[in-house]
Amino acid sequence: MKKLTGYFIIGMISAMTALAVTHHFNKQQATVIRESNSSPFRLASYTGALPNDAFVEAAKVSTPAVVHINTVIKAKKADRRQLQQMNPFFQFFGDPFGNGGAPFEMPQQQDQEASGSGVIISNDGYIVTNNHVVEGADEIKVNLYDNREFKAKVIGTDPSTDLAVVKIDAKDLQFLTFANSDNVQVGQWVLAVGNPFNLASTVTAGIVSAKTRNINILREKAGNLAIESFIQTDAAVNPGNSGGALVDLGGNLIGINSAIATPTGSYAGYSFAIPSNLVNKVVRDMIDFGVVQRGFLGVNIREIDDELAKDLKLNKIQGAYIAEVNKESAAEAGGIKRGDVIMKVGDSEIKNSADLQEHVARYRPGDKVKLEIYRDGSTITKEVTLKSKDNKTALLTKEDAPKTGNVLDNLGISVDELSSLEAKKLGVSGGLKVTKIKDGIIKQNTNMQEGFVIIGINNRAVTKKEDLEDLVNDSKGNGILIQGKYPDQNGLKYYAFGY
Repeated sequence: MKKLTGYFIIGMISAMTALAVTHHFNKQQATVIRESNSSPFRLASYTGALPNDAFVEAAKVSTPAVVHINTVIKAKKADRRQLQQMNPFFQFFGDPFGNGGAPFEMPQQQDQEASGSGVIISNDGYIVTNNHVVEGADEIKVNLYDNREFKAKVIGTDPSTDLAVVKIDAKDLQFLTFANSDNVQVGQWVLAVGNPFNLASTVTAGIVSAKTRNINILREKAGNLAIESFIQTDAAVNPGNSGGALVDLGGNLIGINSAIATPTGSYAGYSFAIPSNLVNKVVRDMIDFGVVQRGFLGVNIREIDDELAKDLKLNKIQGAYIAEVNKESAAEAGGIKRGDVIMKVGDSEIKNSADLQEHVARYRPGDKVKLEIYRDGSTITKEVTLKSKDNKTALLTKEDAPKTGNVLDNLGISVDELSSLEAKKLGVSGGLKVTKIKDGIIKQNTNMQEGFVIIGINNRAVTKKEDLEDLVNDSKGNGILIQGKYPDQNGLKYYAFGY
């Protein structure tokens, strides 16, 4: 979990992680009733501008389209045959537990169950939810508003936006319509719909308190590819709301609830939703292509503060500053320069760096995008053809989808590649240092500690993240033997588990 402004904790809000979801809220105006006496106290009542049944109608539209998602991550085990394959010393020392050749099983762990929410987006059973709700799940069950239950399959996942699409075999379902999240206004009333604490079909209300909010919650999984431009709200949301709907008073989808700011793990005042325009694009990519088709400018950006705005002679603190242009990138080919400030993408004004990332992420490689740029005191326009991460304009196939993230998420570890100096000190040619251990297979099945250096898997060398991912994927359904060293200990250490 990450700290927000010193003491708030930003947490993902699936029930498994006991964290909460983001929601948006709408504003009521107050009218002062003046009395004839001279008392300084006044009675106040709400105006008739907001119909008394506005929340009721929005809830009627949205609740039947919000589902309860339950997942199971099965405990992994390895039998004697797998242990023999994993352990290079088995043939010399036999069964270390002295079973005399009897069938051996590693200690069985408990299955992990979790729950969250999802939103039906088509009448034939496509459902959008958070990636963190379904990641690593072996079984996914969906309970509808009318209590029917279906098994679901994953259509696509995207850690960089924390979105996923699952599908159930059903017809004639009530679904939500995407609204234009660019039109959402700070202060407008919204409803959050989900399943907090397994309380199905719960509705709360509030207002939108901010937009284009970057809380750095996705960076650990997605790195610099993370896209965070959340709608911030103050609706009451709690564990289990992840993947649920944030709707306007017409019952239209304006966001997918994803995270909260909290010192306790439960609702403490603010939550965050992925804006519907980004959700719509990512979901459509998953359904149409099986992989997210993300366009890149190929730049490094930074926020504009008061000092930088004065140096650039900007009239207002707004836009995204280009700190660096990558070689062979779309930006370089389109004439973007270091020191430029992107003020608009298409017809949309760019408020900050997070806003720029979200707007560019709505496009695919090969799409042409018009940018309004502030340069040397003047405003100019450039048309840029976006490229993929690999600087290509062709669309990706499902086979091209990046594998980075899924294996590490399942194992529950974060790793960094060893520097040449670190490798030399350890007396190895290379490896991966475990920088963090989270909930996952390794924590469930081993006592591995942070700082452990992975140098091999199943007796094959590991020097890059891709090596680890490929070797673990190749061993799916069998055993995994991790070999490595602790910097402060002599000799090799082995960890074995089923995968």
